[in-house]
Amino acid sequence: MQFIDEVKIRVKGGDGGRGCVSFRREKFVPRGGPDGGDGGKGGDVVLLATEGLSTLLDLRYQQHYRAKNGDHGRGKNQHGKSGKDLIIPIPVGTVAKETERGEILKDLAAEGERFLAAKGGRGGRGNARFATSTRQAPRFAGAEEKGQQRWLKLELKLLADVGLVGGPNVGKSTLLRRISAARPKVADYPFTTIIPNLGVVSYEEFKSFVMADIPGLISGAHRGAGLGSRFLRHIERTLLLVHLIDISTDPQGDPWRHYEETNEELKKFHPSLLEKPQLAVLNKIDLTVVRKKIPQARESFSAKGVKIFPLSALTGEGVDDLMRETGHRWERLKGEAHG
Repeated sequence: MQFIDEVKIRVKGGDGGRGCVSFRREKFVPRGGPDGGDGGKGGDVVLLATEGLSTLLDLRYQQHYRAKNGDHGRGKNQHGKSGKDLIIPIPVGTVAKETERGEILKDLAAEGERFLAAKGGRGGRGNARFATSTRQAPRFAGAEEKGQQRWLKLELKLLADVGLVGGPNVGKSTLLRRISAARPKVADYPFTTIIPNLGVVSYEEFKSFVMADIPGLISGAHRGAGLGSRFLRHIERTLLLVHLIDISTDPQGDPWRHYEETNEELKKFHPSLLEKPQLAVLNKIDLTVVRKKIPQARESFSAKGVKIFPLSALTGEGVDDLMRETGHRWERLKGEAHG
């Protein structure tokens, strides 16, 4: 299934039905009073956060959504039936934005949350509503309202507890495959991951968290270089980041510099991302050139007050220790967030 996390749609509420101009026509009542009924209200367009949906793909192929119009009023005080609401199911975690200014209208972050995207118009009042002691035969009805219409931008932000970040080809997908049932594509070239992947990670008996692997970040990712800006929003909801570092192609390089380069992209996209706690990970220690760098990496990170976890996502060395630490850290953060 294709992963679509951003769409624009046009929504329109149903128009209200016309009010009726009518008079009683009965035998022996030559001049009956007004009996025109009201028009029905137009239906609303409602977005509904729905579990089980993981993409906005269906909305990519249908951009225009309109609720039913209200029925017109009729004689004998018969009111028009209200138009049926149009319910649009969307994935939990979708944000509805105003298209011009990008203002957030609603963040549908929980199952069953609803957002009134376009309100239906009110039906016109029938002429029976306008009869008074001095105006006994009104020959007019109230005007009906048109339904609200507008364009919306929908953005899906995945609901993950922990985010995997790092440059392209640092081993994020390999790690996610090892620790969960997720099966993201893995290959030895940049941007193998072109969609975010989610995996459920068990770290102790009956304990687990959801981890998201997003495409690798390169310089300029916050401006859209590579695949960065489209996917950085998927880690906005996470409580913790696991930051993978790979120096296998730069054996003389400083691991701390690689760490800071990715963090700079996070900061430029949104400063709040850099405020999230991180676990620094030196990956690919199964390679001799990387294993030799472990002492230097520990020293340089320790000097900055950061603990680094050496591991090999390929062989599994050091992975269990990292997952336990990740799980315990996430548990504490979750407790603080709800405390």
